[in-house]
Amino acid sequence: MAELDRGVPPERLEDGLLLRELEAIHRTRHETLLYGSDDALETHTSRMGALEAEYLRRHPRRATSKGRTREGARARTCGDA
Repeated sequence: MAELDRGVPPERLEDGLLLRELEAIHRTRHETLLYGSDDALETHTSRMGALEAEYLRRHPRRATSKGRTREGARARTCGDA
């Protein structure tokens, strides 16, 4: 499919543009899931996966938050009881 139909391939985006694309696609995900056609949802899912895979390829050792791990989630749950 043409670039205009699917966007610029993620590997060709500069880091700043890749992050902006990720922010935009995450912002529109819920609406696409609820109201998009099957084709729109398929395209959105494919594009989001490609953008995320490229980000992870570039940043394999990205910073993580302890609260976003299983251990952190368990600590929140146990502490709330």
